[in-house]
Amino acid sequence: MLGEMPMGKLVPKVSVPIMISMLVQALYNVVDSIFVAKYDANALTAVSLAYPIQMLMIALSTGLGVGINSLISRKLGEKNPAAARQAAKTGLVLEAMGAGLFIIVGLVFAPMLMRMFTPDANLQQLGSKYLAIVCSVSIGLFMSITVERMLQATGNTVLSMTVQLSGAVTNIILDPILIFGMFGLPAMGIAGAALATVLGQLFSMTLGFILNQRKNIELKLDRHGWKLDMRMVKGILTVGLPSTVMASIGSVLNVLMNLLLIQYGNVAVSVLGVYFKLQSFVFMPVFGLSNGMVPIVGYNYGAKNRKRVYAAIKVCMIFAGAIMAAGTLLFMLAPEWLMSLFEANGPSELTTLGVPAMRTISLSFVLAAVGITLSTVFQAVGKGTYSLMMSLCRQLVVLLPAAWILSSLGGLNAIWWAFPIAELASLLLCLALFRKCDKAFIRPMGQ
Repeated sequence: MLGEMPMGKLVPKVSVPIMISMLVQALYNVVDSIFVAKYDANALTAVSLAYPIQMLMIALSTGLGVGINSLISRKLGEKNPAAARQAAKTGLVLEAMGAGLFIIVGLVFAPMLMRMFTPDANLQQLGSKYLAIVCSVSIGLFMSITVERMLQATGNTVLSMTVQLSGAVTNIILDPILIFGMFGLPAMGIAGAALATVLGQLFSMTLGFILNQRKNIELKLDRHGWKLDMRMVKGILTVGLPSTVMASIGSVLNVLMNLLLIQYGNVAVSVLGVYFKLQSFVFMPVFGLSNGMVPIVGYNYGAKNRKRVYAAIKVCMIFAGAIMAAGTLLFMLAPEWLMSLFEANGPSELTTLGVPAMRTISLSFVLAAVGITLSTVFQAVGKGTYSLMMSLCRQLVVLLPAAWILSSLGGLNAIWWAFPIAELASLLLCLALFRKCDKAFIRPMGQ
């Protein structure tokens, strides 16, 4: 299928289930914050302050997942299923080690981290409680992402979607029950939100393992070979580490932006947190599209089929551009409604500050469609460092300095213009890197 189906049919077949599952993933992240905001406005700010640590967890788990996906796809394209299975086993061991790192963070360092983020004692207490739970039970997150990527790598995207949906739906159902206290359970507030999240991840992990063993014939795992095969580790980390660092940069950005915004009050921090939740509705489908693109490009790159690599890039670019254009229209035309979802008692300062932020930042969406698509190509052909260079340009080299300068010149509303400025700079770099990648790796493949 990955090597023969017409690209106009293959891209939707592989990507749409992932896009749907990631939309639901975005939905349960947003629902989480909506319920928390209804329970306590300070809890919403605490979750926003804790979000960078969650981003680090997601960065490491999904970064390794991208490396695992890319390596498995290339081994399958080379007609080497035994190596693909060994890549999967090595990847699972690496993910377990990553989960162990964050278990230590949750059990030991959560209070210290929250003291670094805010001087407010109430926010420190709320954030520490949330972080302690989501970090110390992070094994579900790491393992579920790995088995999802194993299913994606073989084109089983419907099963991958099922795995992700199971965790998201579990979280959405448990959120109001545990936060507000229903069916005889006590109201747990922010701790209930964290508990709902980890229970959803554990359920997703369990279902993912079962489906992989029963349905994913190419990657069915046995008892042997559970070790760190250093050749496989290198293959995974070559692509996965740049992707992890890329996503981790987002966490650093979030922390530093929060420190810049908190001078304008806690609500300004909440606006950024709400924006990251809302923009996931637009970006998650595009990331789902790019996740589906990885095995397609990786397989055809491994099979040395240049024509199909180009076709995949073209089709994915069209889809991504359309999604981002629709997202821009939504953020431009209905920002008041979007912000009202996070209000407990009607429009307040959150909506007043949030509306101009949503409209300004959304100007960067269509530019991001091109960057995300081409960045995925870099990962699929094993040039993850190019994606890292793009991310550094966008989030640290350009965005943060621009935000600081604009804050000095024009205050809070001027800060939001740093996002489209950074996206434009990143796009220019991306086009230059793709030209280099195309000349060195894709064009020489022949047909």
